[in-house]
Amino acid sequence: MFLRFFVILLMSCCLAGAQEKQLQQSLETVYQSWRHSIQTRNDVLWCKLTAKHRQIAVKNRILSEKRQFPAAIFNLPAVPPSLDGLKHLGTKREGPTAKSYYFGKIDFGLGGSPVENLLVLSYVGAANSWKFDQVEYVNLAALPEIKKQLAAGDTTYISSTPELLPSGEMPPNPVEVGPAHFIAKVYAFCPGREVRVQVNKISMHDFINDKDAQLIIGGVKAGKNEIQYTTKDMESEEDIREAMTIRVYIMSEVQGVKPVKVYEYLVKEGEKPKGFGSGEFVVDDKIRRRLMGES
Repeated sequence: MFLRFFVILLMSCCLAGAQEKQLQQSLETVYQSWRHSIQTRNDVLWCKLTAKHRQIAVKNRILSEKRQFPAAIFNLPAVPPSLDGLKHLGTKREGPTAKSYYFGKIDFGLGGSPVENLLVLSYVGAANSWKFDQVEYVNLAALPEIKKQLAAGDTTYISSTPELLPSGEMPPNPVEVGPAHFIAKVYAFCPGREVRVQVNKISMHDFINDKDAQLIIGGVKAGKNEIQYTTKDMESEEDIREAMTIRVYIMSEVQGVKPVKVYEYLVKEGEKPKGFGSGEFVVDDKIRRRLMGES
């Protein structure tokens, strides 16, 4: 009985290993073809191989920056890295999502000497119809012990980091936007706080203990625009008393002309921000002239 159980267990392990290997090869084929579409600027192939939600997100961003789609797909700051020379650490699948993990000297074609780090490739789909989602790069410079573990093939760090694991849920498709009237960004300075901002019921922005500016998807339009926000203190033993601000800037397309601030919610030091708020701002002809550099 024990021998029979051992044989069944061994066969199951072999079968699982073979299935993972097959999945790895299928996903790598998708990635290599997707990478080829970038290298050859082939938008038809890119659309065929890219997950639908990612296609929409990329197109939305391009149109929100008033660039040309699909030509701007291929104007990337770095090239997708080759898998040659990288160590495959494993592939994990959860429902219609999967991720493959690689360790080694990841070369984005930026020059210099690449160093060893973690590369995560994400996919969505099923069976033989996997689509590529995104490249994630994990810089291990501040995690020397983790780097040693990964170099030795120990994937405990991956298994214990939820954001590195496949979610098991197909990402929803974003709302599709048309070309922006005006390129705009939402800025937040929120030490010790979590801030969520929504502009025109389309563009969602999360800031966590942050000082950052993010592109508004869909841009802003001539006339009235809407903004909603929520704020929450992060867990702390002390009251958070720092100042906080949320702003919206419209970016000029004229070289040398500064962005125009069209909205601001300011919390002074020692004040308590509202948990929820909303407002509006109007982009009128006066603002348009300022953006054009006219007096």
